[in-house]
Amino acid sequence: MRIVTCDAEQGLVFRNREGIVKVFFEKLEYVEVINKTVSFYLTDGTVREVTAALGDFEDRLLARPEFLKIHRSYLVNLNHIEAIDTNGIVTKSGHSIPLSRLRRSQVQDVYVSFLNREKTKTDIQTTTPDCTKRADGAWRILLVDDEPSDGAFWADILRAHGCMVQFVKDGETALELASKEQYDCVLLDVMLSGENGFYICEKLHRMTSAPVIFLSCVTEPDRQVEGFAAGGIDYITKDTSAALFWAKVETRIRLSVSERMKVSYGALSMDLTQRRVTVNGNEIFLTPVEFDILWKLSEQTEHIFTPEEIFGAIWNGQPWDGGQMVQTHMSRLRRKLEKACEEHSYIETVWGQGYRFVPENSVADFK
Repeated sequence: MRIVTCDAEQGLVFRNREGIVKVFFEKLEYVEVINKTVSFYLTDGTVREVTAALGDFEDRLLARPEFLKIHRSYLVNLNHIEAIDTNGIVTKSGHSIPLSRLRRSQVQDVYVSFLNREKTKTDIQTTTPDCTKRADGAWRILLVDDEPSDGAFWADILRAHGCMVQFVKDGETALELASKEQYDCVLLDVMLSGENGFYICEKLHRMTSAPVIFLSCVTEPDRQVEGFAAGGIDYITKDTSAALFWAKVETRIRLSVSERMKVSYGALSMDLTQRRVTVNGNEIFLTPVEFDILWKLSEQTEHIFTPEEIFGAIWNGQPWDGGQMVQTHMSRLRRKLEKACEEHSYIETVWGQGYRFVPENSVADFK
């Protein structure tokens, strides 16, 4: 089997025994895998089969909010569910799909959330902003779980509430992403291959202020205490209902965001809401670009930002100018900071690499 292409707006295109086949997302009722055959059940009664693994299509489908993995062998289109009963899921065309009893309530919660979101989508777009939106977009969540079906399930719940989810399967990849990207929350499985979640959490705290919430099938109190000791802000067991899961995540993000609105690094303080910077109580008047650069660098105190990274973050979409704008604004920003505080240089040049924010103390003090 070879996937020819994937039209993100319309459907999947792949090659099977029949030739080149296109499966439209809107007409795809559910997907089943048995042995090495993946079957696509369409709303018109057609079944398209291909010799492959479910994983060959899983990421593409689960990136869309209407698809949910309900079983290791099944994906279903939420738009085509007629009912969820004690025997499983019944589609609008009458097909019955098995569903684990342990996950029935969670799947029901996801389905209800999906229906509510679809019903109110137009109103949300034309009235007040979505509750999961920041000033610069939707909440961004890093989800770390080495069990693909579990990770896909939690990701579906988050996406149903409007979040952007980056799903990875190991701690090292999570650390690499956290060193480059900004997230509003990290959901971290405890039982990871390689280093466990507690160890990864401790390393995450050195590079991001995002709250870390543990996800685990381990329910023993001693393990939960260990999670809090490692720096986790909450501990959610995997038998938690979808509604409670989302309530905890939303609350933790909101509290964390509100705490991050004012941040201090020794004598330097930043009010992220009013976009004001003070040193020893005296305001430094920065241009909007200078403030954005300082904010960007201060979010990851151990990260060396290349000129290209800074340019991409501040002047997103503009063609790269070779670093002239970054150098010009950086020089002005550094002169203002050095004038305000002769004892400490908050921005350090790492020759041949870029720039790094250096706080007076190793950990930011949040107010």
